[in-house]
Amino acid sequence: MRMTDRDLEGWTVLFDLDGTLVDSAPDLIGTLNRLLVEEGLPPVEMEAASTLIGSGARALLVHGFEAAGADVERARSEALFERFLVDYAGHIADGSRAFEGVVDTLERLKARGAVLAVATNKRSDLSELLLEKLRLRHHFAAVVGPDRVSARKPSGAHLVEAVRTAGGDPARAIMVGDAAPDAQAARDAGMACILTTFGYTPVPVEDLGGDVLIDAFEDVEEAIDGLLADFYVSRALRG
Repeated sequence: MRMTDRDLEGWTVLFDLDGTLVDSAPDLIGTLNRLLVEEGLPPVEMEAASTLIGSGARALLVHGFEAAGADVERARSEALFERFLVDYAGHIADGSRAFEGVVDTLERLKARGAVLAVATNKRSDLSELLLEKLRLRHHFAAVVGPDRVSARKPSGAHLVEAVRTAGGDPARAIMVGDAAPDAQAARDAGMACILTTFGYTPVPVEDLGGDVLIDAFEDVEEAIDGLLADFYVSRALRG
């Protein structure tokens, strides 16, 4: 069978976390709403806030305060941000779940020889905690948040350094994400990019410039095969 051929040996596949591997909106918005209620403000609707998840906790807090017509300067305070992180760490996997097909797909890619890593703008310790809680951490050679690189997504440096941390070659790497920072970082790093249509993005995913769009995580493997076919054809044509 193909999955035992090790035909992905030498390739690294990078994954964004929130909105790509894991549907983490329930717990992120849950933390946001608990803090808003503590501040005497109304909670936000899940759908309204979920597209901001890729922008981080600070953007979520600002959105919550803006939606309530409250002073956004309070939303930007370090004390509130720290409260957000503490609450979130305590509820990080209450409702969050891996998207359907994630485990099987990761296992197949590893069986074919690919090195897998996570490149996320979520802090590394929180990312690892979430992956451990969901029993996904062992699939990845590295989990690389913004605190472990010289520049975060959308900088390509994040992806390049993540690949190297995992022991891979940045010239043979593919990014799988769901939002603009993923697509921009891949473009900056000269990597191909697969984008999910089920993630968290305020901009239509069709407008982000990904090389391939997928509607289900199970489609990642086929998308990778297509990109690699193009890679080897182009290399052959260059002689």
